Amino acid sequence: MKRKSAINRVLLALMGIVLLGTGILVLAGGLDLYRRWHVTPPDGWPLNTPDDIVFDAADHNGWTDEGWWWPAVIAALAIVVLLALWWLLAQLRRTHPGHIPIAGPPAVDGVELRERALSDALAADARQQAGVHQARARMVGPTSRPEADLDLTLTPDSAPSTVLQALHDGPLERARRSTGWTRLPANAQLGVSRHKAHRAE
Repeated sequence: MKRKSAINRVLLALMGIVLLGTGILVLAGGLDLYRRWHVTPPDGWPLNTPDDIVFDAADHNGWTDEGWWWPAVIAALAIVVLLALWWLLAQLRRTHPGHIPIAGPPAVDGVELRERALSDALAADARQQAGVHQARARMVGPTSRPEADLDLTLTPDSAPSTVLQALHDGPLERARRSTGWTRLPANAQLGVSRHKAHRAE
């Protein structure tokens, strides 16, 4: 799992848990479930019955009369907005290397290779391997540490371990040598092509 994907899932899970828990507690108070089911609500929880409110007028006026209240509220909201913007920009950030330096970085004599050209060449080379029915490839990650992301559809009679070894020794090794890199990490997703069932006699 990619680092960005893992962070996104953790953040979404935490937000979902908080929102779900809050919604259940509010719904329980609004439907008067505490009294109906004879359940004791959490200590200090303000919404115990349908007539309860979160902050009454006395509480509201008491907080706003404090000198630190509005600066604290504004600072908290500013932090939330900045975190949301940071998260949004992280999603929009380019995750493909674009132009890849040959034997770099830095590039030899300024020579660079388009990421799309290398992806197409790697996919075409992978399709020529025994046991591979279809192949797609793309380069991901920053320019300084590009990685190959491959999606392979295997023939029904192929052995995944054999195909992966041939992929490592063939297309990936040729791509590494042709670009002059010392290493080329790769992530391969495997699937099997559809085929008609054979009836046994």
